[in-house]
Amino acid sequence: MCLGIPMKILEINQFMARCEAKGVERDVSLFMLQDEQTAVGDYVVVNSGYAIQTVSETEAATAWQIYDEMLALESHEHETRMPPKSGSS
Repeated sequence: MCLGIPMKILEINQFMARCEAKGVERDVSLFMLQDEQTAVGDYVVVNSGYAIQTVSETEAATAWQIYDEMLALESHEHETRMPPKSGSS
């Protein structure tokens, strides 16, 4: 499964943008959005280093809320499947 990650545009240099999400910054290609008006402060969905669509700040926040819930559930499931650590013999 592939997930697009919502990121905020911090800088734009032609068809490249510096984007940020959750404190992580990445260089992202805007080539696929060349027919759209993108600006610093906009939110884009990023997949494999390419911005594939623009989204609102609300849509980006909603996506991150869902991703955070998925990660919390996965972490909880992983913890409950782990056998208890045994002491050394």
